[in-house]
Amino acid sequence: MSSDLTATIAQLAVAWRRAGVSEGDLILLHSDIRRTLRMIGRHSPRDGVTAILQSFLEAVGATGTLLLPLFNFDFTQGVPFDIRATRSQMGALTESGRTHPGAVRTGHAIYSFAAIGAEAKQFKGLDNFTSYGSDSPFQMLRDMNGKIAVLDRADGNSMTFYHHVEEILEVPYRRHKVFRGPYRDMQGYESIRAYDIFVRAENVVTHVDPMGEILWSTGLYTGSRPWVDAGLRVVDANALFKATADIINADRALGILYVEGETS
Repeated sequence: MSSDLTATIAQLAVAWRRAGVSEGDLILLHSDIRRTLRMIGRHSPRDGVTAILQSFLEAVGATGTLLLPLFNFDFTQGVPFDIRATRSQMGALTESGRTHPGAVRTGHAIYSFAAIGAEAKQFKGLDNFTSYGSDSPFQMLRDMNGKIAVLDRADGNSMTFYHHVEEILEVPYRRHKVFRGPYRDMQGYESIRAYDIFVRAENVVTHVDPMGEILWSTGLYTGSRPWVDAGLRVVDANALFKATADIINADRALGILYVEGETS
């Protein structure tokens, strides 16, 4: 690795720590890295993606863990899922994480994750049935006192964790839907498996950006808004759960977490 690339990684890691990432953290990262790549544009795109991934690993340190969403929705259309080869549809950074030599991939055929770092072993072999429920990595994130970081994405394009709260509380404006299809495991054995998604009810549209504004106003978000400065914001997962659950339990979810209207 060149000294120039090493310096870029160090500079980015400093920016992430200023936003609220700490050494030893378990961080679930949602990202749009296009602006960051332009900011470090002296590198090739491939080296730039590598540098961004490495910078987050450096920010959490040797005792920390990075969790990346590898969501892929082809299984819902009948396309076979291969835990060894199905690509992430969540962007170049997540795909780089999927192929990282230290990555452990969780087993849900739609909502899988790559875990890299000290606690990656905790995710090994996880094959949750629900998308966001008590058997999912979202619950593990809470149990392990993790954080969520979002780089240059609005809440509506990133914060899947809101659906975790909704599923735990079994909100009436979402419902369970089971998808079945061919699944190839780590040993290459193919079988038919079933996985659940807590989908929107009819005439419900996800609309969570107002909840994000509540997180900013209450100081739960630290760091920068999307496309401002480093563009990274960070929130404690358990604090986020409580704040979102309070909204739902107060019967205020309409207009803050969803709106009613025709779904596309």
